[in-house]
Amino acid sequence: MDLTPFEPFLDRLGRSGLGARRRTLVARIALRLGTRAHGDLPRWERALARLPDLPNGGHRLDRPCVGLDGVGPLDADLGRALTEALMALHPWRKGPFCIQGVQIDTEWRSDLKWDRFAGAIAPLADRLVLDVGCGNGYHGWRMLGAGARLVMGIDPTLLFVLQWMAINRYLAREDFAVLPLGIEDLPGDLTGFDTVFSMGVLYHRRSPVDHLMELQRLLRPGGELVLETLVLEGEGERLLVPPGRYAAMHNVWFIPTVDALAVWLGRCGFTGIRLVDVTRTSPEEQRSTAWMRFQSLPDHLDPIDSSRTVEGHPAPVRAVLIANRPEASL
Repeated sequence: MDLTPFEPFLDRLGRSGLGARRRTLVARIALRLGTRAHGDLPRWERALARLPDLPNGGHRLDRPCVGLDGVGPLDADLGRALTEALMALHPWRKGPFCIQGVQIDTEWRSDLKWDRFAGAIAPLADRLVLDVGCGNGYHGWRMLGAGARLVMGIDPTLLFVLQWMAINRYLAREDFAVLPLGIEDLPGDLTGFDTVFSMGVLYHRRSPVDHLMELQRLLRPGGELVLETLVLEGEGERLLVPPGRYAAMHNVWFIPTVDALAVWLGRCGFTGIRLVDVTRTSPEEQRSTAWMRFQSLPDHLDPIDSSRTVEGHPAPVRAVLIANRPEASL
């Protein structure tokens, strides 16, 4: 794969206040797509090449099912070709997406998460946004739908990047891209985003405080962090460190209480720390579907006591907190 799918966005980025970092980003994207790229990449690229041309339609970025409206139902053969090409990019984790009558019913109902914080964050109109660990970019599309000027998503999982390419095949937007990068790939002097999202990432980091410091550095003074992560229910500064797996995930390192998480944010220098939402993850929000046929949340909860994971830990609860980088004068 070359950089062609990312060039329109990178050109836009080059004309923004982050333009000086374009060359470094290009070099690091090329490295990620080099000889050590995923062995399934050729198969995924063939799936992209099989995506059929569709009639013109209207973008739907401000509704739960992101995608492209049509003027009428697709011809049966065309609908079948579209479904088969998209299904070749299985598993689809975040969504849902709707492309002219073909609905990608993803593992996560990511629209439910969006609804929990969309009314609490600073309005995204005309903002420069970074979404760290964005998966296939579902929330990035919603950010555009909320008026963001430019959205940069980063995720090192190449399948998710290819899924963004599939959706953008039909939406053809130059103001949003999912770049195949981790946060560690970003230039050390990169900063200036108005809003930075980190959702479902913190508990995967071996050093969560370092992650919070990185997020603050990426923000402009006064910019807003939207942090969504697993939390431990209850008051006080407590912490769960799973000795093995957590809900079948092997890379969960730290699950703090909300109180502990607020202390971490404060120690990192964030101000205006406020809790937006705490919600137990339900099987209605995360489950297996035809578009994600592997095991999901219901398989990882205790079959007798759904308040516990199969390992005996408290079942997943997620919180959203908002905080700000201090103004330069502080």
